[in-house]
Amino acid sequence: MKGAAPASAAARGRPVIPRQPLWVEEPALRRRMPDPVRKAAVRAVLILSLTVIQAMVAFLSTVTGSWLAFPMVLSSVASTVGATWSVLDVWVTRQVWNQRNGVVSMPSSSARQLRRERRRARRAARTEQRDGARIRRRSESRKLSRA
Repeated sequence: MKGAAPASAAARGRPVIPRQPLWVEEPALRRRMPDPVRKAAVRAVLILSLTVIQAMVAFLSTVTGSWLAFPMVLSSVASTVGATWSVLDVWVTRQVWNQRNGVVSMPSSSARQLRRERRRARRAARTEQRDGARIRRRSESRKLSRA
């Protein structure tokens, strides 16, 4: 029955509208974070959000004069230290990942330019060595043929 609907719409004189997909894939603007870094970032966001909630509860209980105010303030201070530690963990995990698995080179990267220069120097040295070996072979072959 579904296949007959567009034909009947065309037969009735109505314009046929092509169906569009519900989901359209778009290319990502940035590369996906490596798994360990993403895990550390998710952990940090969860800890930070819980710390903010805890600080808000501590503030509100302090304003109302509740007995819970003092323990909440102390635990909020401890949570702030933990949240700072978790953010530093994201940074350290990212640095370790980059050191172990290499950094994505950008065209303006100084490391790429140094590699290029080293490669050129190695090629020039190999070419010079090959040319020197050819010259020696030619001169040796001439000596042998003249004798």
